[in-house]
Amino acid sequence: MSWQGRILRVNLSDGTCKIEPLNLEWAQAYLGSRGLGSKYLFEEMDPEADALSADNKLIFATGPLTGTMASTGGRYTVITKGPLTGAIACSNSGGKWGGEFKNAGFDLLIVEGKADSPVYLHIENDQVEICDASGVWGKTVWETEDILAEKYQDPQMRFASIGQAGETLCRYACVVNDKHRAAGRSGVGAVMGSKNLKTIAVRGTVGVKNADPKKFFRIVNEVNARLTGRDEMARDGTLAMMDVTNTFGSLPTRNNRSVRFEGASKLNPEAMHTPNENGHVNLVTNGACYACTIGCGRISKIDPTHYTVKDRPEYQGASGGLEYETAYALGAACGVDDMDAATFAGFICNEYGMDPISLGGSIAAAMELFDIGAIDEKVTGGIRLEFGNAAAMCEIAELVGKGEGFGADVALGSKRLCEKYGHPDLSMTVKGQEFAAYDGRAMQGMGLAYATSNRGACHLRADPYAHDFDTTEIAGKAKIVRDTQREVAFMDSSGLCLFPGGCGWSLADYRTLVDAACEGDWTSEERMIEVGERIWNIEKLFNLKAGLTRADDTLPKRILEEPADVGTAKGLVCKLDEMLPEYYELCGWDGDGVPKKDTLSRLGLA
Repeated sequence: MSWQGRILRVNLSDGTCKIEPLNLEWAQAYLGSRGLGSKYLFEEMDPEADALSADNKLIFATGPLTGTMASTGGRYTVITKGPLTGAIACSNSGGKWGGEFKNAGFDLLIVEGKADSPVYLHIENDQVEICDASGVWGKTVWETEDILAEKYQDPQMRFASIGQAGETLCRYACVVNDKHRAAGRSGVGAVMGSKNLKTIAVRGTVGVKNADPKKFFRIVNEVNARLTGRDEMARDGTLAMMDVTNTFGSLPTRNNRSVRFEGASKLNPEAMHTPNENGHVNLVTNGACYACTIGCGRISKIDPTHYTVKDRPEYQGASGGLEYETAYALGAACGVDDMDAATFAGFICNEYGMDPISLGGSIAAAMELFDIGAIDEKVTGGIRLEFGNAAAMCEIAELVGKGEGFGADVALGSKRLCEKYGHPDLSMTVKGQEFAAYDGRAMQGMGLAYATSNRGACHLRADPYAHDFDTTEIAGKAKIVRDTQREVAFMDSSGLCLFPGGCGWSLADYRTLVDAACEGDWTSEERMIEVGERIWNIEKLFNLKAGLTRADDTLPKRILEEPADVGTAKGLVCKLDEMLPEYYELCGWDGDGVPKKDTLSRLGLA
């Protein structure tokens, strides 16, 4: 039936590991992964609890299609209360860990409490151990995987780990699996670090059963035949967006001071494919996650003569390269046009376990603080944090990863950083989470999506892209954002990636796969919408109980009051104040953004 029907509950405070039945009624209502994990978090913890306390819970959740042969069926989600935002954190990852965990016979892992000393989990099907992690605590993600892989001598074992950023409680630390795939946003790695949990090693041989295997096999082949655009994604990955947004005028540049970056051509796919003056090519090959037939991942090498790696052979091998969001955050946002420097900073994020979007956004905010004189070299430890200073960006990235020097301040995230140095308006965040690579003045729907995202600013919680690139007029955008938030919630909860939806699949393809794999009738579009709406509302209820209000559904002053300087939206600000009331009404919420009783009753949340 694709759900394994079991959860693994680990209490680190008392050292217990228990296997429990999955609540299948909840599975029918929330599907899996993001939705089901959010339901368990909402029911089991107090949203007012401190995110870094033992009272917070850390949930690793798979979807019903995780671990199956469905294309991109390797996704898992980490759900917790986020230390960056104080809101619900829900961070999705690919790679191979999710499929391995699902094949070990579990749908969810719920981690409770806090260990007295560093530990890691070792899971082989039903055999679960809490092990001493003193030998890997203080090590990077890369070192941790290598040490434990050598210990267990099983090439199929997968690891989901934190680096030193998680140990030192960097507010945007992430959980990294397969060395360069990550549950990246909102600080889920800091929660893992707060529990003294270093890594989760998993090996699974149970397999995943479908409700109708023959039908599922047929449907998988049918929908895979409809995947288009794979050659383009394999060649250029998400980095293809660099030229699109820069031309349009929606590429956030120098902490959103501008919406176009003059150095974008040095960070685009052609630059990644083209030999430099030394004959070095950044891109080695593309990469794919578990069961993926698209292969959008970048595997890159830095020019061995580049100053970042010249005397550091450990960084001269091939590893996870620049995706669009990483290239934006460690490139345009900081005014840096050096692809090797941005690649190096991306390696540092993977090695130490940090979200590159929040890292880049926080460094960009620090650069603006430096530019206006709010901080100086005495504060930064002698580093000239000027926009465009690639060497300074790389140096700060390593300090953040280690939690040292001025890096400890940047590790707070840009919201706390800018508040500390007296300029809160310079933080380009929503609910404390840094913007992704789309400016909300040029892309009005994305501005609304950022403001209303339950996990803080996010480009993956709604899909207003086509309409935004078509027009800056706001008519219809509230409905598009509301509708696509529900659709994306369903897709996230299936256990599949969102990218097939951009490569030829329709929502019906996701539904037919779920229907063939799961018990019950999942072919109805109305059911999909209801599941997505229920997920969105339970996330909202968690945030309301955590103390967030309508005032948190907003954007920085710069986006609301300072017009875009160039491009399609030159002279425009984001018209959030016009879109937000319409959005609330469409959601069935009151004027303060609180779900109405009839909305909650209809969704079974009253």
